[in-house]
Amino acid sequence: MPDMEPRSATSPSDARRLGVALLGCGSVGSQVARLLREQADDLAARVGAPVDLVGVAVRRLDAPREVDLPADLLTTDADALVRRDDVDLVVEVIGGIEPARSLILAALESGASVVTANKALLAEDGSTLFAAAEKADRDLYYEASVAGAIPILRPLRESLAGDRVTRVLGIVNGTTNFILDKMDTTGAGFTETLEEAQALGYAEADPTADIEGFDAAAKAAILASLAFHTRVTAADVHREGITEVSSSDILAAREMGCVVKLLAICELVEGPGGTAVSARVHPAMLPRSHPLASVREAYNAVFVESDAAGELMFYGPGAGGAPTASAVLGDLVTVARNRLGNVRGAGESAYAQRPVLSMGETTTRYHVQIDVDDRAGVLAAVAQVFAEHDVSIQTVRQEGRGDDAQLVVVSHRAPDAALSATVAALQEKEYVHDVSSVMRVEGESDQR
Repeated sequence: MPDMEPRSATSPSDARRLGVALLGCGSVGSQVARLLREQADDLAARVGAPVDLVGVAVRRLDAPREVDLPADLLTTDADALVRRDDVDLVVEVIGGIEPARSLILAALESGASVVTANKALLAEDGSTLFAAAEKADRDLYYEASVAGAIPILRPLRESLAGDRVTRVLGIVNGTTNFILDKMDTTGAGFTETLEEAQALGYAEADPTADIEGFDAAAKAAILASLAFHTRVTAADVHREGITEVSSSDILAAREMGCVVKLLAICELVEGPGGTAVSARVHPAMLPRSHPLASVREAYNAVFVESDAAGELMFYGPGAGGAPTASAVLGDLVTVARNRLGNVRGAGESAYAQRPVLSMGETTTRYHVQIDVDDRAGVLAAVAQVFAEHDVSIQTVRQEGRGDDAQLVVVSHRAPDAALSATVAALQEKEYVHDVSSVMRVEGESDQR
């Protein structure tokens, strides 16, 4: 392990200087660079030593940037930068799998501690990174990978370390929350609301990662791993996006006193084989009385339930250059302090190694709208289909509409596979014209 000087008792100006290499200078990286330079004196006082930006890796030297940086700080050779002798700390904000993974591994092997905002990489191959950090006896911190400026990972890792977290329910993607919120408040359809989100800069030109739930699924994997001390990857997370959410779904939720949100749901499930983990991302109806229902626009929020602390709510801006940079700088200060003190912070906690349930094994509730013949016996026949799949009906409402009728059924909790099979069976019945809407129901009204 490279030699490290102990924390100095002298002033920050007399202490050893810590060199920072920044990988990426986009919307987040440029704000990290700005804060490092503008708040240099305050950061030095908080850390106990000056923290100097010694290099910034970029794709193109001549690209326009949000912050002016001296030309001698910029380089296109990221690999050489992370291996430099004067680099103590590496901040990775380029995103994606490669070259980010190789660069982080090279930094750790060269003796640098790492701060990253890379949710996709952590969700796909976090175990490799954590193993490399442990082998190098260096820190790997990643608060900015989930929910931007909202401090959620550190509370799960440290503040709630003595508690048993049982459930994490979150709105962790601002783009989808903006779209669903606008659909709810204005009555607009999905396509026109997406176009508005793109015009306002809340959605990318290619919004697939957001609207199809990939972004939220990566964050759910990170949250579940921390909360339940079990390695959960993005591949373990059931994922559905919001592209199929219609105006009629939004209206149906309103009639139930609910709002539709794209939720990341991570929970402990007790079963015959012991305790397992469920991790899923999908749109769901949430009672308007639930704290998450009031999260508006592009904001994020995470609702945590634990045995001792009870219910906790974390709320704030979930994306954007400056908010995310705030989380990065928070990690950087902690990692720098550890470096000066010749100590290492908490690493991966995966001792529980609980099994991760498939979506079919997870218990949920369904809200189902069924267009049927308006004649005697149909309601009883529909109820029989639910009974044949061991799904109990909580409420049912029937509305006549001329030659046909619409049934609105809300189930009690049941295995998702049984609920899905019920819907499939209904679609085959001759008295069913269409199953026009199927959506899960979550929140405080659950009978778990």
